[in-house]
Amino acid sequence: MTGIVLRPAGVADLATLAHWDRQPHVIAALGDDAGIDWADELTRESDAQQTLVAEIAGRPIGLVQIIDPAREETHYWGAVEPDLCAVDIWIGEAADLGRGHGTAMMTEALRRCFDDPRVSAVVIDPLTRNTAAHRFYARLGFVPVGRRTFGTDDCLVHRLERATWEARTPPA
Repeated sequence: MTGIVLRPAGVADLATLAHWDRQPHVIAALGDDAGIDWADELTRESDAQQTLVAEIAGRPIGLVQIIDPAREETHYWGAVEPDLCAVDIWIGEAADLGRGHGTAMMTEALRRCFDDPRVSAVVIDPLTRNTAAHRFYARLGFVPVGRRTFGTDDCLVHRLERATWEARTPPA
């Protein structure tokens, strides 16, 4: 693996997040979700959402959000079953793409999700046009479950069941 550490994001990360938001590959992946008010996002306390910075040797390389989609305050996912996690990840700099960091970040995020015995599955919502993301998630065991529009974004929702995760992941 790549030595990824996930730590809570804080206001000290605002400049880095603003910089990453301006990167073409991030803009392309986020669709209409671009333009997050990070100052608000990072100062709002919620037990339904974790915003984490991924680091390698203390250098921030990306962001992970782990959300309880049934309980988070924006109701982005609408009416969903309980006991799910929704995950978003992105890598900030193009130079860090294609180096295994996304796999390491997502593996750690999934481990955190499934460490909670109540979590039955993890869902993600890459843009339908983001076929590279679809291949990435399939390698991790996610299965497409259907198209869905979030705001104006056409997404292909994928789902990873606990049983699939446990079958692929040796016990710690």
